[in-house]
Amino acid sequence: MPQVMEFKLPDLGEGLTEAEIVRWLVAVGDVVAVDQPVVEVETAKAMVEVPCPYGGVVTARFGEEGTELPVGAPLITVAVGAGAAEPLSADPGPAEGSRSGSGSGSGSGNVLVGYGTDHSRPARRRRIRPAEPAGAARPAATVVAPVPVPAAAAAPAPGPAPAVAAGGPVPVISPLVRKLARDNGIDLRGLHGSGPEGLILRADVEAALRAPEPVAPAPAAAAAEGMRIPLKGLRGAVAEKLSRSRREIPDATCWVDADATELMAARAAMNAVGGPKISVLALLARICTAALARYPELNSTVDLAANEIVRLPSVHLGFAAQTERGLVVPVVRQAQSMNPEALSAEFGRLTELARTGKLAPADLTGGTFTLNNYGVFGVDGSTPILNHPEAAMLGVGRIVAKPWVHQGELAVRQVVQLSLTFDHRVCDGGTAGGFLRHVADCVENPAVLLRSL
Repeated sequence: MPQVMEFKLPDLGEGLTEAEIVRWLVAVGDVVAVDQPVVEVETAKAMVEVPCPYGGVVTARFGEEGTELPVGAPLITVAVGAGAAEPLSADPGPAEGSRSGSGSGSGSGNVLVGYGTDHSRPARRRRIRPAEPAGAARPAATVVAPVPVPAAAAAPAPGPAPAVAAGGPVPVISPLVRKLARDNGIDLRGLHGSGPEGLILRADVEAALRAPEPVAPAPAAAAAEGMRIPLKGLRGAVAEKLSRSRREIPDATCWVDADATELMAARAAMNAVGGPKISVLALLARICTAALARYPELNSTVDLAANEIVRLPSVHLGFAAQTERGLVVPVVRQAQSMNPEALSAEFGRLTELARTGKLAPADLTGGTFTLNNYGVFGVDGSTPILNHPEAAMLGVGRIVAKPWVHQGELAVRQVVQLSLTFDHRVCDGGTAGGFLRHVADCVENPAVLLRSL
């Protein structure tokens, strides 16, 4: 007799207390193996596929896509044990009993708090379609069961796909499409998907945004009300962290213009010899780690409970990255031990993960210093808010040709504005100014950097 096991939303680490269901990866009746991902959720840190620690048959799902669940809330129930994964159809397909953990009551590996995972993933899944007698009662509201399709309706009729029925699943896979619709107040259930089997694509949402809206006369006494956007998920986490930074940290900013002509020439020379390309960001990061070795006060944090400044031994360098989900700050671990080539490779890897929404929570935490290249937005300067609990952030504006006095004569040079925002509790203006001046000296004359390599 199979045993029904309830799998709850696990603790995803880093103090996260809730997650939003983005996409279900299994349906009721599917056979799942131990540690097979069953749902994709979005936390305040990243998009995560959640593996189930039980192998067997999915008997219920809890929560629709778009629902926010707290840690510990039920996700699915799985029937495990003898006969739980035996197909009832005439054609069972390829045998799956040899796969590790499938159809057994054995538990998972490790990783997720309270559950765990290993590296096995099944190549395909089978769905059990139990016979249902005529007039049988529909499953409970929390159980999303497969609906048999009559033979006459098996072939889709020509023409555009109909709008989604109320209460039915929304035919959209991409979380970016969901976000675009959510941010612009578009109800996906009212759209006709142009993709395969009525799948709603980004183009469908953009077409809905371009369509003129019917103008209804407003009551004379009614006042116009703006769009309300919930502060939750990533946006909510960013808002809370920035608010806390402003509440707790007495920050100050200093800045200086620097001639980056020689730095750009040095980068061009490095990339001319072949091998992986080195980015400007990687060179600036290497300059930062060298400057932090001279001014360790800025690689620190304040412990309010103990009323102490904690100087940190390693530089875990965060860098600001703008994505479709919003601003994120991936962290390069042990940046002080990397050369420009290694830094460039790590920046590229983390940027790609950020762009695709696949950063793990651990990739976004633990930073000790942040490098913020707002020059990519075409601006020269900024006074950013510190990334709490860090004590400093270097801002870099655009590198642009400007008139500059060089060797006593007016010339056109590549000029950049550098700014340093710092926690005034960890150091005074002299230390902050010394750090920024050393960074500017290395930008203007990269040979200065060689003394610290």
